[in-house]
Amino acid sequence: MARTKDKSSSPKEPGRIKQMWQVFQMTRRYDPSSQWLMLLGFLAPVLVGLGLALWLGDGNGLTIALWVIAGVLAGILVALVILGRRAERAAYSQIDGQPGAVGAVLRSGLRGGWVGNEMPIAVNGKTQDAVYRAVGRGGVALISEGPATRTKRMLNDEQRKVARVLPNVPITLITVGHEEGSVELHRLPATLRKTKRTLTKPEVLAVSNRLNSLQTPLPIPKGIDPLKVRPQRGKMR
Repeated sequence: MARTKDKSSSPKEPGRIKQMWQVFQMTRRYDPSSQWLMLLGFLAPVLVGLGLALWLGDGNGLTIALWVIAGVLAGILVALVILGRRAERAAYSQIDGQPGAVGAVLRSGLRGGWVGNEMPIAVNGKTQDAVYRAVGRGGVALISEGPATRTKRMLNDEQRKVARVLPNVPITLITVGHEEGSVELHRLPATLRKTKRTLTKPEVLAVSNRLNSLQTPLPIPKGIDPLKVRPQRGKMR
């Protein structure tokens, strides 16, 4: 009886609809324009579907209904896609500027064959500036977290280390921040995907394993916990 009571009293996880509503509320709070973009994204396919229904329906009620339904479904899909991207951006805005933010993005926000880790490869213990590494079809990306004037030397040092071990692999240097020439945190995944593809998938794995075997583990910079700030993309699809 006690076990039954414990199971019944344990809190239930919110349903998918409730999760979506929570994501929408969070996104709207940090990005008020998102709700209007979602509305526009929903209405546009609906109006297109209605127009096609009137044009191609030829008075057939079933054909008109099918076109309208298709427009509504397409509108819902577009609205959800907009919500997903805006929610991801809102989540990143909450950690932007905090130590470990780049690590959180590399751990949970990379696509297109890129592999990253929340652990930095170099850290300045006084300023908490850090350099992270990602490996993908575009080669090796070294990403600094902190003002460019302070992290430039760290980036150059890590670039020389990688070039010494992998002389034929392209290396991209990225500074995350809001300064001129820097990349904003929420644009980091897209910036990596835009790099020119020069490596095959087996080569990406080989390069990643080679660098990891030479890397001495470093502590995550004090600040946020990357594992607790992952954008909930999976719940928004």
